[in-house]
Amino acid sequence: MRLASTTDKLANMFNIVLYQPEIPPNTGNIIRLCANTGCHLHLIEPLGFDLDDKKLRRAGLDYHEWADVQSHASLEVLVPKLAETGSIYAISTRGRKNYSDISYSAGDSLVFGPETRGLPQNYLDSLAQGNILRLPMLENSRSLNLSNTAAIVVYEALRQTGFKGLG
Repeated sequence: MRLASTTDKLANMFNIVLYQPEIPPNTGNIIRLCANTGCHLHLIEPLGFDLDDKKLRRAGLDYHEWADVQSHASLEVLVPKLAETGSIYAISTRGRKNYSDISYSAGDSLVFGPETRGLPQNYLDSLAQGNILRLPMLENSRSLNLSNTAAIVVYEALRQTGFKGLG
């Protein structure tokens, strides 16, 4: 995998942040999403799998070499860098604002929680309420699949920015 290394690169496209992801195929699918859209993927440790996991490779197919992926010890290490490049949005079933009601800009970051528990409440409490987004679902629904949710939000952000750089 190619690793994103500079703040300038972060500012050119959207950042997808997976906080402590647990299911290898979801992360593999998001690697593929990043490889095809130019988004940068940031993985917050601990991961629920090894980056060499066969299921991760299978879901990402041969896209790993085309994706910018970087691991970080914690959100606290990454967030100051992301804040320099754009807005930070958390995607959560606890959000009150719809993901489509935001005006996205290149350099913005989209933070997703682990599949079984979502983002920690203390992290959500550190954000402005308007930066905690949700996808509309039927009442009493638990959540959508992580990789599907990431794709929905990323493509809305790309649509709003004119699919810049995509053919």
